[in-house]
Amino acid sequence: MAATRAATRVLVLNSGSSSVKYQLLDMRDANRLAVGLVERIGEQTSRLKHACLTTGDTREHTGPIADHDAALKAVAEELTRDGLGLDSPELAAIGHRVVHGGLFFTEPTVIDDEVLAEIERLIPVAPLHNPANLTGIRTARALRPDLPQVAVFDTAFHTTMPESAARYAIDPKIADRHRIRRYGFHGTSHAYVSRQAARLLGKDPSEVNVIVLHLGNGASASAVDKGRCVDTSMGLTPLEGLVMGTRSGDLDPAVIFHLARVGGMSMDEIDTLLNKRSGLFGLCGDNDMREIRRRIDEGDEEAALAFDIYIHRLKKYIGAYYAVLGTVDAVAFTAGVGENAAPVREAAIAGLEGLGLAVDPELNAVRADGARLISPRDARVAVAVVPTDEELEIATQTYALVGKNN
Repeated sequence: MAATRAATRVLVLNSGSSSVKYQLLDMRDANRLAVGLVERIGEQTSRLKHACLTTGDTREHTGPIADHDAALKAVAEELTRDGLGLDSPELAAIGHRVVHGGLFFTEPTVIDDEVLAEIERLIPVAPLHNPANLTGIRTARALRPDLPQVAVFDTAFHTTMPESAARYAIDPKIADRHRIRRYGFHGTSHAYVSRQAARLLGKDPSEVNVIVLHLGNGASASAVDKGRCVDTSMGLTPLEGLVMGTRSGDLDPAVIFHLARVGGMSMDEIDTLLNKRSGLFGLCGDNDMREIRRRIDEGDEEAALAFDIYIHRLKKYIGAYYAVLGTVDAVAFTAGVGENAAPVREAAIAGLEGLGLAVDPELNAVRADGARLISPRDARVAVAVVPTDEELEIATQTYALVGKNN
């Protein structure tokens, strides 16, 4: 009789409102077997892009995909074509990114009906994200009801924040009634990058303090004290904090009252303004840092001001989190802008030499795939570029929870 193959594979699903990103990994060596994206779900121009990394085959399909149920069934078909189907005995679990876990979920959690109900109860504080995450979970459970499904929460890493960092200065009874507090997001990225930064220094995460700067279209900072998050820039929602691609970040709350009372704008209009038409896009009409830098090089003053505002806010958070931590071993840049925009890294650190921070221009200019230091060799505080890998983090947490039972 042939030996039963070990279940060592994890399928990671990230379900958005009109998209599904997915990766299949073998956790014996964290090797990616397949990756893909389904986008524009619910439209006539839906598209599925799939790559089997074991064979090098890539496929792309366009045409209507009605809903998430149809999208995940299409993903399952593509995986089956590669011999990696959802019915494989080697599949240990499906790991789901869930954006908001509130205070109830502080670690990865095997999904059951009670967990689903709690994620649903959190929809009012994550109306754009949790409904899509729930749809993906329910569809995946229907496809493989016998398989462990694990929720990995963006907010979980930040639940270690002390109350002094997590509370807003409003009536606590009102705050608790409406679940108003600072939750933070991008937690899987901050967890992964802070650990990788420690390893880059040759130390255990419990030995170092790291400021992580996750700079993508969405952007957030975190202060990580010996492996535990003690502060982060996003709050009740992902709107708080740094200047982002289309989000304003920190804002005097009275601006909202002013826009409503004086500007005659509705709450929905203000919501759209601050979340979708602000940030870099609102300031200069572009939210692509490459395009902004090109415009600056051509003398565009509007783009230059947008860049300066972006950097000013970033410096403020670096300084604030230095103060929160007391001592800092590393500042780690990550995500699309953080990993690729050398001018952003240089500008954010410039002038902070008194804090022991500096960037080596030659090291900073190098483009490379792996984690690397970009600070001078004798710098008191390391400055690093650490590519994030949220899918690997989700797969790792999922497998750590269910793999021991396989």
